[in-house]
Amino acid sequence: MSTAPGLSIPRSWDEISPEWMTSVLAQHFPGAEVADVSVALRDDGTNRRARLALSYSTGAGPATVFAKAVDPEHADLVALTSGLYHEPRLFSCGVTLPLDHPAVYAAMIDEQRRDFLMIMEDVVARGADPRDSTRPMTADQVADGVRGLAELHSAFWGAGVTGEPALEWVEPFVAFAGLEYAPLDIAHERLGDTVPAEILELSGTELFVDIWARFIGSLTTTAPTLLHGDPHIGNTYVLPGDRVGFLDWQMVRRGNFSLDLGYFLQGALTITDRRRCERELLDEYRDALRLPEAQKPTRHDVWLRYRASVAHGLAIWMATLSGGDAWQRADICLAFAQRYAAAFTDLDTPAALDDLCG
Repeated sequence: MSTAPGLSIPRSWDEISPEWMTSVLAQHFPGAEVADVSVALRDDGTNRRARLALSYSTGAGPATVFAKAVDPEHADLVALTSGLYHEPRLFSCGVTLPLDHPAVYAAMIDEQRRDFLMIMEDVVARGADPRDSTRPMTADQVADGVRGLAELHSAFWGAGVTGEPALEWVEPFVAFAGLEYAPLDIAHERLGDTVPAEILELSGTELFVDIWARFIGSLTTTAPTLLHGDPHIGNTYVLPGDRVGFLDWQMVRRGNFSLDLGYFLQGALTITDRRRCERELLDEYRDALRLPEAQKPTRHDVWLRYRASVAHGLAIWMATLSGGDAWQRADICLAFAQRYAAAFTDLDTPAALDDLCG
């Protein structure tokens, strides 16, 4: 991965010149000279994002690339909840991630300006179909996704993450402050009778402290691995042949495998499909772990931690739903909250937490 040494970060998409982009792409597309850069799409959220269209005077390179940078208005929130520079650090530190993700052509950090910029492959050009909660996956697609997560986790299990000098900056996954102040009455009103009554009876302290923070505390009590940290379906895409890739690595952490596994699986399937095939998908994950049998979590442990992991998805999406339309569309939030709420009761997450945490 290139860190584009010697290049400064343009302050806006319109300041990205053909010469600058030529330098960024040089390592990956030798001989390509960019003639023009234009903004094909802006998609700003908690970060600034854009699809840039490129043309060439000589050589050949991608017709489009995806750009991502800091949005100053959300920098404090990103720094608190995920980490401002985690994604560019991951893709400039030299490790190889053994699952599908966008190729990264440049990952640049300017801490003095509190900014970063990433220039990445536009996976849509590879036939990728980006998903969100309103377009759930099939069981076969989720099976490919959990096998990809198993590949990632296997490569960095235990000392694979804690003993890797290139990853010494990766933090353990710990509970961040503030969720307990989410106005849950907004989420409750939006959910109405679409979730079990016990979900609507949870106070902020119960959900975010007694349940969510308790589960998050369990992530540092076992052999850790490298976690994507935020692998909900909105950070995924499906390739031809039902291959699944993962986007948005800004919340990369180390900790127990269950956070990635549960958060992805429970949110990517319809409630009916999850109920029908979650046990088989957990076996897919465990079977795909490239670890000695003695190091693998037992089937019982996978099941227990998977049941407990619903705490994370439910808390995150109840908080997001409580924020109105500030962070995600209402239909996306509702679908997630309904799926994690159903899993919370189906899997008796409070009892799993009691068994796991004592």
